[in-house]
Parts: sequence; structure tokens; C-alpha cells
Amino acid sequence: MQTAHSGFGWLDWIVLGAYFAGITLYGLWVSRKIRTTDAYFLGDRNLPWWVMFAQAFSTGTHAEGPVLQAGATYRFGFATIWYQWKNMLITPFYWLLAPWYRRSKRTTVAEIIEDRYGAGLGLVYTLFAIMFFVFVQGVMLKGAGKAVAGATGGMISPNAVVVTMTVAFIAYSYVGGLVAAAYTNVIQGMLIILLSFMLLPAGLSAVGGFSGMRATLPADFFQLFNRHSGIGVFTVFALALNGLVGIVAQPHMVSMCATGKTERGGRSGMTYGGGILKRFCTIGWALIGVIVAAMVIQAGTQLKDPEEAFGYACLHCLGPGLVGLMVAAIVAANMSTCSTFLVNMGALFAKDIYATWMRREASDRELLTIGRISGLALTMLGVWFALGMKNVLDAFLFTETFSAFLGVMFLGGLLWRRANRWGAVASLAAAVVVYYAAHYLLTCRTPGETPHGLLPAVERFWTCLGNGGLGEFLGSGQLLLVADWKPGPFVCSMVAGFAGLIVVSLTTPPETPDRVARFFAKMERSSDFDESGTATTRAAARGEDDLLMLDLPGWLTAARWQGFFRRYREDLLGFMLGWLAVGGLILIAWGLMQIGR
Repeated sequence: MQTAHSGFGWLDWIVLGAYFAGITLYGLWVSRKIRTTDAYFLGDRNLPWWVMFAQAFSTGTHAEGPVLQAGATYRFGFATIWYQWKNMLITPFYWLLAPWYRRSKRTTVAEIIEDRYGAGLGLVYTLFAIMFFVFVQGVMLKGAGKAVAGATGGMISPNAVVVTMTVAFIAYSYVGGLVAAAYTNVIQGMLIILLSFMLLPAGLSAVGGFSGMRATLPADFFQLFNRHSGIGVFTVFALALNGLVGIVAQPHMVSMCATGKTERGGRSGMTYGGGILKRFCTIGWALIGVIVAAMVIQAGTQLKDPEEAFGYACLHCLGPGLVGLMVAAIVAANMSTCSTFLVNMGALFAKDIYATWMRREASDRELLTIGRISGLALTMLGVWFALGMKNVLDAFLFTETFSAFLGVMFLGGLLWRRANRWGAVASLAAAVVVYYAAHYLLTCRTPGETPHGLLPAVERFWTCLGNGGLGEFLGSGQLLLVADWKPGPFVCSMVAGFAGLIVVSLTTPPETPDRVARFFAKMERSSDFDESGTATTRAAARGEDDLLMLDLPGWLTAARWQGFFRRYREDLLGFMLGWLAVGGLILIAWGLMQIGR
């Protein structure tokens, strides 16, 4: 087995310094022509497909991903990959959903919600989105700092990484906006791929390959599903539901899907960059955890914290220069996302707070200035969280769950024209109340009783209600702002959210017909037309770009099936290819786990 390297040497410093200097200068170079808000926030909706691909992949991939995944597989085996693969089973749906954001012709998700439900809910979403970006930036910066500290044996402090990263990505993002963020993501995406697999050759060699790992570890470490990981069919279903409902309301979806030259560019980037390629890299992260599990057993040692597995692999499998390259890759994984978030935060404040609530007559130049300043200020708030707070991860998990609650109103508003603002409010309230009530119930138990699942907790609730012990039972519970994610409470909250949306929308006055008509008129017309009304893509010219999910409620009518395959050709073919790609990834992962048997 290889021994740990001596630290972060001069060659590593050269590699890391070259990365920071190169990415900053390149970002500034591509920023030189940014003059308008449309260019700054959306890249003039003119990014080529390969930039969209890199942007979706890089923005959706963070440094804590490989750290957390390697830690999970080190502890429970390869089957824990499904926590990272929770969105994979809904990846083909990205192909169907992506055009919604481009056809809205809006800069932010908050504006889409405002168009659908009114300014009040648009503001509610804006405040959530800003909180989301601030907290997520904080945890990503700190996560990268800890990963680098582990990879260098503590020679570089986490806070030093946070500060250096921030200076670098602000330097080009403040000037160049989404254009700088998107084009630098091409380079940083390559480094992320490198991060995912560069540890594997040396790691496999150190443990004697797959045969050596199999001789060292239990057989269930190499299974794609196992009961020890805690991931069963229902959990996978709940994770996929969380991914589908939550992703549609993520605040950066417009920049991910609506900034390309064509709708297909947004579809391809989100489906294959943000979806398939990221899940492919996850295979490498998971395999690192299995390798480290074998390494520590063979070395007769153990890790104090499973999440040290990734750093342990770096210390034992990389030599001079390669450590610097790994640190650059870790930094790239977060800088790519943080730069996009800076632009998105500026857009939210400038468009949805300043222009809507403070100064409606603001010029485009004024909004550009406000967007830059507010994006910078909010990023500094995220840095403050990263430097000074230890529980940022809890806040991050909370925002991830909360985005799914908001996703009910967003998804329902697109799929059902009768949905109104009162139903949207009810869906949010019902989902939140049921989610926390279910988690509270899970913590309630009588003296001496062991922890139980949601169904036994409900049964105990009714038993105590009947025998007069309900007060004592409920008094034993604990209300947590952020609780461990469990499939039962989440599925119940989604059922309650959609039920609230439907029931309240049907029993309250509908939105004005003009508002609904204007909203769906944009959604029903491809955005692949120029200002003269001329189709700019073959699918638009042939009328093959109707949206399958948008038209879902009308499938019970005979008219909906007239020319069905021609009208939905773009959706149907892309959706089918997406499922083939998903099947291919699962087959690759399964095949790897058969090696050495």
C-alpha cells in the first residue's frame, strides 16, 4: 500500500496558482463585451449547446458531493450511490421540463411565479430564493475548504480556501455575469471530471484491484441495492419524487435551461450535462469510498469520521503535482456553482425586488449596476456564513426540502390551469405542516420504547388517543427545524401539498382569464422564433415542438391525439433517449460491481 505524501509541495503550489490565475484571466477576457442586463443575467440567451452542457454539469456539481458520497460508500457500500442518484430516475423528464423556462421569456423563476399567481407569491419566492443561494453558497465554500484541508493533510486551512476562491470567482463574475460564469464552467467542468476519476488507478492498485477489495470487504458492499444501506424501492421512489418536484422550483433553473440559442440546447444541457454526466461521475465517487474501506482494513486502521474517506484517498494515492491538481479540481467544483449563483442573486434582487417594489422606472443600465452590487453583497453574506458558522449544512438541507414544497405550486401551476394563488398558498402551508407534524410524531415515544417508523408512530398515536395517554405521548416529542430526511414524512407532505392545491383552487375564485391566457400563450409557442416570427429551428418550423407535460390535462380529449407523434416528436424522441442513457448508466455501475467475482 502507498504511504501518505509529505504535504503540499512547491509543484502543487505552481499547479494551483496556475489554475487560479488562468481561470480568472479567462473569465475577465470573455466578460469584455457585457453591457446590458440581458447579457449579464442571461448571456443574451445565445449560449451554444456545449456551453449549456458544461454550465448545467458544473453548476449542479459541488465539492461536498464526492466527499459525502465517498463517506457513505465507505460506511455502507456501493448501494448508497442512490442518494446521489436520487434525480437520475427523473433525468429524462428534464428534456420535457427545460423549455418551460425559455418560453416564459423571464429572467428568474420568481418572475414566472409572479406571472402565474401574482406579485405577492413572486415576492415570497424571491425571499426564499435569496436565502437558498446565500446558505448554499456558504456550505459549498466551507465544504470545499474542508475537502482541500483533508486532501493536503491540513497544510491549507479551510478559511484560506474560502477567501481565495471567493476573490477569484467574484473577479470575473462581477464583471462578466452569466457569460463569464458559463464559459469558465467549460474548463472547470473538465477538472470536475478529472476529480471524479483521478484517484481510482492508484487506489485500485493499492488494494489489489477488485479482487483484493472483494477479499477484504463483505459481499454486500458491491451490491447496487442492499438493506444495510437503508435504501429500498420506496426510498428510491421518494427520492425521485423529491428530485422532480424540488428541481422545478430551484432558483437557478432559468439560467440552466433558458440561456441557450435554442430550446434543444437547454434540453441537452440540463438532461445530459446536469443529469447523465453528473451521475456518471458519481460512480467514481462511490468507488473511491469502497476502495478506502478496503485500504483502512488492509492497513489495520480506521477513520474517525466516514467523511474523511475522500481526504484519506488523496493523502495515500496522489503524488507531488497531482495533489495540486486535485485541489484545483475541488475548488473548480464549487467556483463554477458560486459564480452562477452570484449572477442569479443579482438578478433576483434587481428584477424582483428593486424593479418591482422599489423603483419601477429604473433604466436597464441602473438595473445592471444594482444586479452587480447586490450579487456581490449577498455573496459576501454567504462567505460570512462559511467563515463563521458551523451549522450551515443544516440550513442547506432545510432549503433543499423547502424547494420541494414550493415546487408543488410551480409544477401544479404549469400542469393545471385551474390552479390559483389561494391553492398555491394552501399547498405550501399544508406541505410544511404535514412534514413537520410527521417528523414530530417520529420523535414521540413512551418510556422505554425504541425509535419507530411513521406507520407505527401513527398507530401509537391512535392507541394513546383511545386510552387517554395522548398528552404524555405527544409531550415526549421534539420539534426540529431540520430533521434527518426520511421518505415517509416527505411523501406525506407532497400528498398534502397537492391535495391542498387542488381542493382550495376548486373552492376559491379562479385567476383572471387574461392572466392565465397570457401565461399559457407563451408556453404554447416555441421560443425558437426570431422577432420577425420566423422559425429558427427545424422542430419549430415543422410544428414538432408541442410540450407533452404542458398538455397533460388535455389527453382525455380526442383533439389531443390528432397528429400526436408529429406534434410531440421532439419531446418523445428526447424522452426515450433519456431513458436509454439512464439504463446505460445503471448497467455500467452494475457491471463494475461484477468485476473480480
